Amino acid sequence: MHQLIEVTATITVVAPLLLLLVTGLTAPTKLLGEKGVGVITRVALLAALAASLTALFAYLLSDRRLVLLKLGSWFTASEARFSFDLALDALSLGFAALSLLICNIVAAFSFRYLHREPGFFRYFFQMAMFVVGICSVALAGSVELLFVGWELIGLSSALLVGFFQERPAPADNALRVFSIYRLSDAAMLSAAVLLHHWTGSGNLTSLFTTTEQPHLTLAAGQTLAIGSLLIIAVAGKSALWPFSGWLPRAMEGPTPSSAVYYGALSIHAGCFLLLRVQPLLAASGIATALMIFGGVATSVYGALSGRVQTDVKSAISYATLTQVGIIVVEIAFGLQLLPMLHIAGHACFRLLQFLSAPNVLHDLHELENRLGEELHPSSKQRTGQGRPAVYLFALERGFADSLLDRALVAPFRRLISILDAFDRLLVFERPSRRERRS
Repeated sequence: MHQLIEVTATITVVAPLLLLLVTGLTAPTKLLGEKGVGVITRVALLAALAASLTALFAYLLSDRRLVLLKLGSWFTASEARFSFDLALDALSLGFAALSLLICNIVAAFSFRYLHREPGFFRYFFQMAMFVVGICSVALAGSVELLFVGWELIGLSSALLVGFFQERPAPADNALRVFSIYRLSDAAMLSAAVLLHHWTGSGNLTSLFTTTEQPHLTLAAGQTLAIGSLLIIAVAGKSALWPFSGWLPRAMEGPTPSSAVYYGALSIHAGCFLLLRVQPLLAASGIATALMIFGGVATSVYGALSGRVQTDVKSAISYATLTQVGIIVVEIAFGLQLLPMLHIAGHACFRLLQFLSAPNVLHDLHELENRLGEELHPSSKQRTGQGRPAVYLFALERGFADSLLDRALVAPFRRLISILDAFDRLLVFERPSRRERRS
């Protein structure tokens, strides 16, 4: 049984990786054609899904609590070993199976949605990149594999936001999304470096299980530092407040990518990571309080902003944000089964909402034509006159962009200007007296 779990878990990671290599090598030349890309995508994703379900059932039938599968090392530097390990239990295998199920559904939808689209092959290459990333995050047993998967999710997300690159708005919004992801990735990298420095390895199993009691191997300040950095990384990737301003900008991408990223998987990947490292976060009261504050603020922000949105995808994305905040609070209170069930049910529900979003306006207009009148006449709409401050806050999406610009972008620009001026003083020498006389 143990060997079956290891083999099927390896297939779960290797199958999407092979898909990424094939689509990446053939996309520039369009060698396989749309049908060929469709066939290899279906085969790879179905094989990975079948392998993940087999591994999950085999694990549930076994008597093991956690299976650590060592697949080798990335490289070794001095005394540090950067390993490629998989941590297999019910939580990781369950999230991997859920992710692959949703990716199969989105891939089947995308074949027809993007038929004869100029960026068809580019889309499926970027989607394969995302599948590799989400499987790596789900099954990561080492901080190195977790960071690689985290990076692939962010990179593929930003690329798909700017999918329609012939228009300036998607490209600008993709850069905005990528800048927030850079902050998230920097926090994740800092947590990885500190974990290596303080524990001597990047093994994550001590952070995943309560039996290891990670607070005994890390001091209180070290636990708080790593936990806070992980919360910041999750806040950027899952659009928690105050990093929520990029979420409506991400709707520039194709509807299938919006469904898999901001409705189903990517936005829940941060919640899964918090659930995974829950024993570490529970050892720090400050980290727990930070999670509760972030979750409550995100829920309130999403509920207010979502009520005044004028397009379907933005309204659904803010509704998703509200539930993500609630999930974070559930994790902060120490719950385990309920947050995972909430993630699975909410991801599937939002997936169906996003995929049906293109038909909403068409169905609405058809219904109004049959009724002969508008469903919501403008005279009966709420204008927010009774609570102008709350309405303005919701209408301006909580001033999230301006808040980040003032708190992060403006100081960073001033720092760059100071460093640039200092660099000019060092590089460009002042003219000598002889040169000034001449």
